Amino acid sequence: MRAAVVEELQKPLVVRSIPDPECPPDGAIVRIGANGICRTDWHLWTDDWAWRGLSIKPPFVLGHEFAGIIEEVGADVRQWKPGDRVVYPMNPGCGTCLQCRDGQQHICDEGHLLVPGVSFWGAFGEYSMVRHADVNFVRVPESMTLLAAASLGCRYIAAFHAVVDQADARGGEWVAIYGCGGMGLSAVQIAAAVGTKVIAVDPSPHARDAARKLGAAIVVDPREANPVEAIRELTGGGVHVSIDALGIEETCLNSVLSLRKRGRHVQIGHTTRVEAGYVRLPIDIILLNELRLFGAFGLQAHRYDTMLAMCEAGVLDPGKVVSQTVELDRITPVLEAMGRYDTVGIVAIDFAIEK
Repeated sequence: MRAAVVEELQKPLVVRSIPDPECPPDGAIVRIGANGICRTDWHLWTDDWAWRGLSIKPPFVLGHEFAGIIEEVGADVRQWKPGDRVVYPMNPGCGTCLQCRDGQQHICDEGHLLVPGVSFWGAFGEYSMVRHADVNFVRVPESMTLLAAASLGCRYIAAFHAVVDQADARGGEWVAIYGCGGMGLSAVQIAAAVGTKVIAVDPSPHARDAARKLGAAIVVDPREANPVEAIRELTGGGVHVSIDALGIEETCLNSVLSLRKRGRHVQIGHTTRVEAGYVRLPIDIILLNELRLFGAFGLQAHRYDTMLAMCEAGVLDPGKVVSQTVELDRITPVLEAMGRYDTVGIVAIDFAIEK
């Protein structure tokens, strides 16, 4: 099969033929319909996460945000068959650990070993292997394209979990979203869809324009105004919910400082090697204002039903977050642009396997 291969870190990916993946007894082989190019791919391609013990060894095939059609299933798989249209969460579960038995498959104790494109070769190619198919596959509605569904493997689901589950955002509340990349714009659309008043913060005029189109009531350029002061003035004391969708110290700190008393901060952006997992936070403000801090990491497969029902009802439209499609040989420029924070929304590889 054809795939875009990382032959050397921070060097252009090479499109070449590689062996087809082999199907494990509990897993499946997916013919890839589309795959989002995620900032996680950038972190791995640049070795930016070596500090957290998360590195790839070339040659390697990235790609974890995908949807496609099942080509083959393993002997132990009972619920799926070839021809089924599926999406696979970027944080799958093993099905047997304590977290999985408690219904929290997205924080599976063995999850770090199970992610295509991170733990083993992934979906920057025509086919990908997955594990624990019965635990993790989600059926893609016939009304949804595989291109739109690809975003449901990573960034969109993380944003949904952040807004709906962790923040429990409610109609009429103010929500600030720091960083309007693919995950931040997904959060904008979802937060607006549940009836909140969204303030989107990003220095990029293209990102701010996209945020407006996806439902942001107000956009703020942090280069032109102090975003914390602007938000507190606009909202009469701060937002009810603030989301850091980027992960650098500035956005995390500003997100917390933008909250009103008893506000909820949700962290969905990963840090870089600069922060190495740690940022300064205003502990006394958190204490005195009884602020609540949450993390949000993906979404378990059994929670997709609510999100997909909203998609089928036309309340959510993940396809609108996809700004561009590329071929395998154009992945490298997208990764390079991510290093400059110069992409808008979700850029995806579209294999166009459905006409």
